[in-house]
Amino acid sequence: MACLGAALGLRCTTRALAMPPSRRAGWLALGSAAIGSGIWTMHFIAMMGFTVGEVRISYDMLVTFESLLVAIAVVALGVFLVGFAGRTPPAVLAGGCVTGLGIAAMHYLGMRGMRLRGDLEYTLSTVVLSVGVAVLAATVALWAAVSVRRMYAGVLAGLVLGFAVTAMHYIGMAALTVHLHSDAREGAAGAGPAASLAPVLIGPVVFLFLSGVVVALDPPVGEVAPEPAPARGRRSSRADRSSRAVHASRFREGPRERQ
Repeated sequence: MACLGAALGLRCTTRALAMPPSRRAGWLALGSAAIGSGIWTMHFIAMMGFTVGEVRISYDMLVTFESLLVAIAVVALGVFLVGFAGRTPPAVLAGGCVTGLGIAAMHYLGMRGMRLRGDLEYTLSTVVLSVGVAVLAATVALWAAVSVRRMYAGVLAGLVLGFAVTAMHYIGMAALTVHLHSDAREGAAGAGPAASLAPVLIGPVVFLFLSGVVVALDPPVGEVAPEPAPARGRRSSRADRSSRAVHASRFREGPRERQ
């Protein structure tokens, strides 16, 4: 899911950069939603397999959906920055930092929505490492997506970002220590986290596949004809006038030669 969302999002970003500025916002918004939905879906699919002994784990749905909105909103800041500021190194670096921070914010806000009878503690150095991996991966992926216009570059950048986001998730989980309460195992029977998470994952998964259909039906970026420059148009018009003048001159000289 992380690779799919990243590949779709970066493809939309590349597509937006080939459009006039007035038409970029739609593609950039779709790309931001795809990246945010992809990493959010990956996170909670992975959390289905997270257990702490026999302790019951549930999730606060409000905080869970807040993490999705934060992921999409912060990633959008980074993607729109690259989309409208251009392919300059400062824009790509700033966009990568913001996008990476959005990915990390989604992870730790999503963890904040986890409910169990215990306290969560994080190792600061490992948390910093996980954030650094997210920022580095997002910067490299954005650079590849906007610098190399071929299809394989976008796919490769999506795979890099997807695998790096997944690595960031597990690095973040390695920073976690759970201190259980004395009564943590009381009332542990009941449905596991998959029962509460699976229904809320349906929407983002469907959205990702629909986004894939939109991107697949869109013509390749290379087929978009660039807008002609004004100077080039003036040269072409002068050449046309010169050609018509030569043609008229030959037409007038024709009867003289026959006489």
